[in-house]
Amino acid sequence: MTTTPDILVIEDDPIMREALADWLQAAGYRVRTVPDGSAGLAAVTAAPPKLVITDIHMPGTNGATVISELKQRHPQIAVIAISGLFDSGHGLGADAALALGAARALAKPFKRAELLRATAEALSPPDP
Repeated sequence: MTTTPDILVIEDDPIMREALADWLQAAGYRVRTVPDGSAGLAAVTAAPPKLVITDIHMPGTNGATVISELKQRHPQIAVIAISGLFDSGHGLGADAALALGAARALAKPFKRAELLRATAEALSPPDP
């Protein structure tokens, strides 16, 4: 029996968090959501997922810290960084998120198909 990968979504905006969960669940993934980076790191410690999708710009523990911590403690967990500010010149850019260890970086707003494609790619095993 094949199991569906578990995905953790870390997003402070409740509408975006719900939309991401709905899109991923409709595609057959098991999804957990949390509203901030601290809760996200605690959720990973409690039950490590296969993939974390994290917003970058959040109050408290931001996405850059989440990615850094995940890559130190759980390097096997894939990460997708999302942000509405990647192209703004303010805060962490997409290149920096990738340099920290994110597999993909998506600029908000993105389409459902973009998220699902990035998710499938992040969950694919690396080429030997």
